[in-house]
Amino acid sequence: MIPEPAFLLHRRPYRETSALVDLLTLNHGRIRAVARGVQRPSAKARQRLQPFTPLFVTWRGERELKTLVVMESRGHTALLVGEGLLCGLYANEIATRLLPLEMPSNEVFAFYTALLEALPIPAERALALRRYEWALLEALDATPRFTTPQGEALDTHQRYRFDVASRGFYSAEGGLEGRTLRHIEQGDWQQPALAQALKMVMRAALAPLLGTQELRSRRLMQDLAQRRRRVDDTSDPNG
Repeated sequence: MIPEPAFLLHRRPYRETSALVDLLTLNHGRIRAVARGVQRPSAKARQRLQPFTPLFVTWRGERELKTLVVMESRGHTALLVGEGLLCGLYANEIATRLLPLEMPSNEVFAFYTALLEALPIPAERALALRRYEWALLEALDATPRFTTPQGEALDTHQRYRFDVASRGFYSAEGGLEGRTLRHIEQGDWQQPALAQALKMVMRAALAPLLGTQELRSRRLMQDLAQRRRRVDDTSDPNG
């Protein structure tokens, strides 16, 4: 087998010295494999098998659970801290939760790679994350349909909310403007004014796929936001 580019999505101990890992690979999508011996303190592979590290891997096995054979670094680990790190953990968590095993998804791999390059840069972080989420939705054939549930065009002067059943949008007070949804449909995502609307659309589209189990990374993000608010409140001279 030719070594394949990959990233670690999730890792947990398996038996005494091994780990059970989920990897995002270039040509085979998400695979699950046993990495033998990597839990030993002296194992060289232990340091390589880290989140956000570009890898070359090979594996053997015909069943869903593979065995890693080769695991080599192919670049530097993305240095993520704070919000950038939490966004990276979120990206790993939703891929692990949503991607079926061994479903090829080259676009997801490409946008994940681009996301890791953008996460250390606050100004580029949100847009790269939205494009990655969209790639996941496309891979799962679950992108929003920018029409009404009946298939009619959206009125730019109306407001709409996402309809889970049809993946369209129904008229509702307090929703997103039809004009804004038109811009999102056209891929015109560079406008700063669209950032919050994009986040709302992606979250609404992903929610039925993720189910009711809370995302650990989202909880960590909420905790970080609460801590920041407390710091701001204590430093406000008028507080």
